[in-house]
Amino acid sequence: MPDDPQASSAYAGRWVARVHGQIIAQGGTPEQALRAAQKSRHKEKPDILYMPTPLPLPPLLDKIRDILAEAEVFLVGGAVRDMLLNRLSRDLDFVLPSNGIASARKVANALHADFMPLDKERDTGRVILTDADGSRTFLDFASWRGATLEEDLRNRDFTLNAIAFDIHTQTIHDPLNGASDLHAKVIRPCTPASFTDDPVRILRAVRQAAEFDLKIEPSARQAMKAAAALLPKVSAERKRDELFKILAGPKPDAALRALDMLGIFPHLLPELAAMKGVTQSEPHIYDVWEHTLSALKHLESLLAALRIGYSAEETNDLFTGLLTLRLGRFREQIAAHFAQSLNADRSVRAALFFAALYHDVEKPASRSVDEAGRIRFFDHDIRGAETASRRARDFNLSNDEIERIEKIVRHHMRFHFFTNRLENEGQEPSRKAIYRFFRDTGEAGVDLVLFGLADLRGTRGPTLTQETWSAALDIARLLLENYWEKPQETVAPPRLLDGNELMKELHLQPGRIIGQLLEAIQEAQATGKISTREEALQFARDWLSDNRQS
Repeated sequence: MPDDPQASSAYAGRWVARVHGQIIAQGGTPEQALRAAQKSRHKEKPDILYMPTPLPLPPLLDKIRDILAEAEVFLVGGAVRDMLLNRLSRDLDFVLPSNGIASARKVANALHADFMPLDKERDTGRVILTDADGSRTFLDFASWRGATLEEDLRNRDFTLNAIAFDIHTQTIHDPLNGASDLHAKVIRPCTPASFTDDPVRILRAVRQAAEFDLKIEPSARQAMKAAAALLPKVSAERKRDELFKILAGPKPDAALRALDMLGIFPHLLPELAAMKGVTQSEPHIYDVWEHTLSALKHLESLLAALRIGYSAEETNDLFTGLLTLRLGRFREQIAAHFAQSLNADRSVRAALFFAALYHDVEKPASRSVDEAGRIRFFDHDIRGAETASRRARDFNLSNDEIERIEKIVRHHMRFHFFTNRLENEGQEPSRKAIYRFFRDTGEAGVDLVLFGLADLRGTRGPTLTQETWSAALDIARLLLENYWEKPQETVAPPRLLDGNELMKELHLQPGRIIGQLLEAIQEAQATGKISTREEALQFARDWLSDNRQS
């Protein structure tokens, strides 16, 4: 090793060729360092050394190294990139010369984890570890795609993902200088054919650019545009997975704007293009498409401001300050809401952002202008819910996700109705209105409250007044307070009677009338009209009498 610590630092994470204690060449792999040395000192035989660099290693790495002690094993891809960024990943990809599935099975058995063969053709197996809180870690083991490790790395998507870490020697192999690109904040494909070989990499490049604040090199952008027409050949599931990672990640508005500029929407989200240039009446200050992107941007910042651990010192924005003052007490409940699962592979947050993306999708088709010149969008919420549901089904989302998305789009105007009525008439939603809101929306009601605030900011932008924002925050506080702090009073009162008791006491036969009666009784409870079993029975008798007469 060289005596000069500054020299060591300059080559950290690289392979160097050394002659007589002097570094004469360097490279991303031992072979590259040797070839570089031979060009300048071809008659001498250099020592090839790795210059170590401190990296945060995934906690599981020691166990895997012990389990696969006899095998060549390299950590690759995003986990290595994250290590170089001083981050830890829960998805670890490993490559070996052979026996990928057998190695995965061996690791799963040793860790008492779940195992599944992921791709028999490519000899890839998966290990799934589930923590006590339900969070999962995925370990994928695959045989090299090619004859050597370097060939495997050169066949990957981007240079910053084409870096390998030898878990036994703890050395880095970086044949394409991906670490340098990562340091320079540039996304560069491994080969000119990277996007045509796998068009879903277009979405991945945009996602990673947003996630890591990177720029896509100009030639890569041109290649992405050229390959966009190949996206229909990619399975709906793979496109969905990348899209939902974009929606769940940072800067979704910027990422979607980039996808639009690259010409991706006709092949991914064809309904969205019609929103561009569709003008709206006041208080809207943007066209439908720009409003949608603005709502997404504000939704991201709003959720960030309501996260656990957020400090008010992080913003000098008056509206965000008022938001945290009024709703900050719900941070833990909001975190728990988004920690719930509609699908094990996708987040509640992503479903909300998908709904936000589609909430005004039917405005272009429903646009009309009345005699006074005011632009209207009648039933755009109802029609939009149907369109969003269709696209969600095309992406093979789960039924729970589709239902959540449909409810958010269908009911997104209700929050604004409450806000307008409070601001203009000084009237808060009644207990009946609050009950019906959550009866119709369920857990999606929380999403609707949060999105309603973001939608308002995305509508009015800099023209939003403190008075309107305060009214919206009062509505949000009232709804969330009832949902989380008074659920048995106004949201879901405990049943005073069940269907069998109603049929027995009132001599009724099974049928729709029983469900209608139960719903009417619960609404009467929520509005404070009744509170006992006897009152519920009398209410049911009166309800039957009134409805039979009508």
